[in-house]
Amino acid sequence: MWNAIRLFVSTLNELAQIVRRHKNRQMLNLKEIYFLILLTFTLTTFGQTKGDRTINGKEYAEQELKSSLADKSQHNVINNNVVIIKDSLTAINVAEPILFSIYGKDNITKQQPYEIYFIDNYWLITGTLPSGLKGGTFLIIIDSRDSKVIRITHGK
Repeated sequence: MWNAIRLFVSTLNELAQIVRRHKNRQMLNLKEIYFLILLTFTLTTFGQTKGDRTINGKEYAEQELKSSLADKSQHNVINNNVVIIKDSLTAINVAEPILFSIYGKDNITKQQPYEIYFIDNYWLITGTLPSGLKGGTFLIIIDSRDSKVIRITHGK
């Protein structure tokens, strides 16, 4: 809200400067005035801040969870027939935060580039090691239809 007020005041100051610049003319350029008024209205009306957002709260979240677990017939994009993780970049974006939290970001990023395969609706992602280096890499298998992690392991 404060950002919208600051923006409104700033726009009014700009309008005042235009008026001062054009005080010798009989009539101001109406297009400039209309533009600034429209700009001010638009920015103050549609400006969003955290205080302008509707928050449903934890109670609502708990009700939605309970309802979703109890009634499987509700509308749901996830139906185990439609692939929702459609490309390797999305699969990596799903896998990395999970792997980072388990094995550490440095450990996982050292195993780049990853090997990634899409087989029978599952994403299989493994790390790689530099040639000649011995050790293990991670393996994560993710169902592309519901993002369920099927397996996570790390070799030694």
